[in-house]
Amino acid sequence: MTAVLEGDAAQAPEYDEAAIRFLGVLWGEGYLSPGGPEEVDRVIAGIDLQGKRVLDFGCGAGGITLHLAKTYAPADIVGYDVEQPVIDRARAAAASVGLSSVASFVASPPGRLPFQDEQFDVVFSKDAMIHVPDKVALFAELFRVLKPGGVFAASDWLIGHDGEPSPEMQDYIAAEGLSFGMASARRYLQAMAAAGFADATAESRNAWYREVARGELERLKGPLYVAAVAAVGEAYVEKNIRTWTAMQKVLDSGEHCPTHLRGSKPAAGVSP
Repeated sequence: MTAVLEGDAAQAPEYDEAAIRFLGVLWGEGYLSPGGPEEVDRVIAGIDLQGKRVLDFGCGAGGITLHLAKTYAPADIVGYDVEQPVIDRARAAAASVGLSSVASFVASPPGRLPFQDEQFDVVFSKDAMIHVPDKVALFAELFRVLKPGGVFAASDWLIGHDGEPSPEMQDYIAAEGLSFGMASARRYLQAMAAAGFADATAESRNAWYREVARGELERLKGPLYVAAVAAVGEAYVEKNIRTWTAMQKVLDSGEHCPTHLRGSKPAAGVSP
């Protein structure tokens, strides 16, 4: 779930092998965001991917990309990320299940996306845009690579307001230790409108993830603890128990607000 449009491309990856292994134990092999295939299916509900060209922006280790490739029969799907370790994992996973002809993976430094104008019928993203501080630049790029008449569908981690993060949110972000550029639904929708997207919507998923995260924390402390320690070591697991505990506070308050986003690129000759 990593993707940035600006910053230091040479810095150490945020999602290294330890992170990939740990999140694989918690969320499933190849998944770097919660909810598994069921939540992915909810994000794209009602969108026909069959025979379409699809971009998975911030694809991480490729679990979601491969689920879309196996389940929805796109003509091809490209997973994009800025971090090489997750792309290497994704390519290996695609080869292991015989999907390399459908699912390809691209890593490139932050900046302009390495795709042609109007290359994709569908742009998908799952909890990756949080890593992009400049939402206006982000949606301008996603709009550029989307074909006229194409659809954008995503989930992302938003903040529930436009003010300064609360002390509890600051504690949670510090505990994560990741490059979070959180913004409100209002800012996302404004950025989408500025890019030219039509019919933009934002649907809060706080109530859903509030309970899911509570279960994740319980499993991490209980039945998953031994497997997680075997994968990454006790100190790493204990750190993440503290992170999930901090996250639960801002989920319960509503300040941390996972959200589904949807929009479309007007067909040629049609104003947004």
